[in-house]
Parts: sequence; structure tokens; C-alpha cells
Amino acid sequence: MSEGNEIIVNLCPTGMVPRRAKVPAVPITPEEIAADVRRCFEAGASMVHLHARDDDEEPTWRGDRFADICSAVADAAPEIVLVVTTSGRNWSEVEKRAASLDVAGRAKPEMASLTLGSMNFASGPSINSPETIAALATAMRERGIVPELETFDVGMIDYANYLISRGILQPPYYFNVLLGSRGTAAVSAANAAAALAALPDGATWAFAGIGRAQVAANTLATSLGGHVRVGLEDNPYYDWHDRSAESTNARLVERAVRIARDVGREPATPGEARRIIGLPAVSRASSAGPALDGPSRAAA
Repeated sequence: MSEGNEIIVNLCPTGMVPRRAKVPAVPITPEEIAADVRRCFEAGASMVHLHARDDDEEPTWRGDRFADICSAVADAAPEIVLVVTTSGRNWSEVEKRAASLDVAGRAKPEMASLTLGSMNFASGPSINSPETIAALATAMRERGIVPELETFDVGMIDYANYLISRGILQPPYYFNVLLGSRGTAAVSAANAAAALAALPDGATWAFAGIGRAQVAANTLATSLGGHVRVGLEDNPYYDWHDRSAESTNARLVERAVRIARDVGREPATPGEARRIIGLPAVSRASSAGPALDGPSRAAA
């Protein structure tokens, strides 16, 4: 578990589902995503979980689009921890799902999502066979990329422990425990306790809440000493009572930081996030100047 009182705010700005017709603030182009990430970094985010969209808003697996997005983000917020998706919601081929892992150079991702089982979302299934999970884990290890382990119930955490026992997963371990999706574990004290009890020793963990569950999951994790994931990918509305479309990624980050400070915690800088997770320090030179991986966000 993490030491100290810092909280990692992991931003998921786009996902694969939100469209501007219903979520006007979702960023689409590399430039839009990068500008949004910069705003969220300044608000307190230290990691960003990136999906790729084409200009028509449709999700894409193409490595060149991921390279454009990662490069734009590395220019706009060179300090931030770069994470890419290997989601299988729209395609199942390992080669397509692993294309995001081949971004190279200063924009190389430090982490990549690895969902540890199949499940149903409200909009359709996500299929993750044992063979696919092992293949993606191996591809990440070969490229020096740390898995962002996505789990939606205790069974997926148990499976992570099995993969650890087989040497398929190796430390450091960072778990996103996603709660509240229809068909998987709800946000509850019992589910939270079961998930935390199942985690391997030394794991860093965060709670994410799907839709109306986001604030509850974030607040629970913050109170228990964990970390949080926020963003329009998981929650298109700021207020679920009136389903306001006035949400933005920056507003969601600001709320998570406000909740953290209300219980005496401060948002981690990217350098602190790397230390907590166990990632190596990163220095990304850019046309705007050197990247900083130190303790002060204000200095960035």
C-alpha cells in the first residue's frame, strides 16, 4: 500500500463511449485531449488514461493515432504519468489491442490498462479471454510498460493473484477497482472490503465509480487511504440528480481534489505518483522546456 498522505488522481478523459451529442465537453482530437489534460494536471491530476478517437469521434486502435495523442499530451503536460488503453470493447485481436503499446520515444507510455476478465457493460460486453490477458501482459513486460490492472469484482483480483503466482504479472502492482457498472460489483462497504482484502501485498489501489457511483467510490477510496480515478469516460454528468451536461474533466478533477483536502490529503504530483506506484522517474524534454518529475506542481 502507498505511504504518506498524497492521493493519486488518475484522469480518464475520453473513453470509447461518450459522444458530443450528449457529452459536449469530451475531447476528441489530439490537440483537444492535450489541452484538457493540461487543465486537469493543473487542477491536481497526476496520471492520464488515454483512449484514441478519430476526428469523427469513433474509437480507434491505430498506433499512429495513439502516437499523435501521446505526443501532444507529452508536450502539453510533460510531467504527467502516461497510460494507454488496450481495451477490447470494439475489437478482440491482440495485435490491434496492443498497437497502443508501440508508441516510442519521449511519448512512450509508462503504463497500460489490462482488464483481468470479461464482463458486461450497459452498452455491451467486454471480452478478455485468459489467452488475451496473458498475451497483453507479456507484450507490456517486453516493452517495459507496467500494467494498470483493471478489476470489476473480487474474482478478477483473485485472477491477478493467480497470474502473479505464474509469473505472468510482476511488480509493481497498480489496481483500478471499478465499482458501480451494471453487471459487476456495486459500490458498497462489503464489496470494498472484499476487494481490498484480496489485493496482493504491496499493491497500490484506486477506486473508480461508473456513472452515478463515481463520487461515492472516490470518497470511499479517499477516506480509506487509496487513490481515485475520475473523468468523462466513467461519468458524463457532474450532478446525477438533474443529469447536467455541464460537466468537464477539470470540474471532476477539482471535485476529487476538494474531497481529498476535506479529509486532510493533498493531490500527488506526477513524481510522487511514480514513487507511490514504483515507476521509474521520467524526464521528457520538449520544445517548451524540460519536464519536471519533482515534488512541486507549481514549479512545472
